[in-house]
Amino acid sequence: MAQRTPAPTVQIVKGNGSAESWPTEFWHQLDDGRVVCDVCPRHCRLREGKRGACFVRMAEHGQIVLTSYGRSSGFCIDPIEKKPLNHFYPGSSVLSFGTAGCNLGCKFCQNWSISKSREIDTLGATAMPEQIARAAKAYGCDSIAFTYNDPVIFMEYAMDCAQACHAHGIHSVAVSAGYICDAPRQAFYRQMDAANIDLKAFTEHFYHKICSGHLAPVLDTLLYLRHETRVWFEITTLLIPGENDSPAEITAMSRWLMDNLGPDVPLHFSAFHPDFKMMDTPPTPPATVLQARRIALEAGLRYVYVGNIFDQDGDSTYCPGCGQRVISRNWYALGDYSLTENGRCQHCGFHLAGRFTAYHGSFGRRRIPIQIRA
Repeated sequence: MAQRTPAPTVQIVKGNGSAESWPTEFWHQLDDGRVVCDVCPRHCRLREGKRGACFVRMAEHGQIVLTSYGRSSGFCIDPIEKKPLNHFYPGSSVLSFGTAGCNLGCKFCQNWSISKSREIDTLGATAMPEQIARAAKAYGCDSIAFTYNDPVIFMEYAMDCAQACHAHGIHSVAVSAGYICDAPRQAFYRQMDAANIDLKAFTEHFYHKICSGHLAPVLDTLLYLRHETRVWFEITTLLIPGENDSPAEITAMSRWLMDNLGPDVPLHFSAFHPDFKMMDTPPTPPATVLQARRIALEAGLRYVYVGNIFDQDGDSTYCPGCGQRVISRNWYALGDYSLTENGRCQHCGFHLAGRFTAYHGSFGRRRIPIQIRA
């Protein structure tokens, strides 16, 4: 089937504008007048007019409001494999966008111009949920993805977009660090079809020193997604030389994933490149990424991938039943495809884990910026 090539822009006329301050649910007041945000484990305690660590949630009139509802840092159509999701409708396209701010402080952030922004002008694009849903449908996208910065901090906007998209038969994907509290976690993922969770390391020391956060809430999110939802999710770990790339740590992480999530949750190891506040740290050698993949496979995980390096074996999907390659990948472009529409291997009939449908070709490596005009 021929590939779909979107036009450079789409204009959605119907819409009701954006909101400067959007009411939220997860907060409580203190006796001294401060308001506590209960979305993430930071529990920011804010006085009137002050913003949380994420920048986009603020105390206003005795409650927490979201200041980025309906506003985005930009829209782009990507292959779903770029999220990365290799087992969620492979070859399909996804409308990606984010806002500003983040609730972690990762020194290696590779989207820091967006996630660390403290300028509201970063949010130059405006689109309400119904406009986004119609744009995704107009461009033939199978999904939308909340990415570039963490969607848990703009969860009200993301959840409303997800609902609008579901009405048009479009899936919703969250690309997140999983740093969220229990009640908002339940509300948020109730609206999501898929997620990629960024498991940044497997030590509390790394999370505290490098990310200004904690490991336990992220593990709680993984356990919740696996055992209490039907959300399809995959995991990504960025390997940083000298920080989280030791064989001992990769082994411990792989064994925990195997013991607690089972063998079928795909795991992606990506190579680091110097960025933000870690410009003096060298890039990750490809051999380190490939070694991590071998360790995870030896621990029993069935689907382990590499990213930010070229390795076709590490990019491709293999059948756990017969060992045959069933999806070949060259970066984000798919080649040979040997799965049935329900995810069974055409060689031996083994049912691979994931969400699959009839294969309609590969969206490929394209990245297409678009505009959505109110």
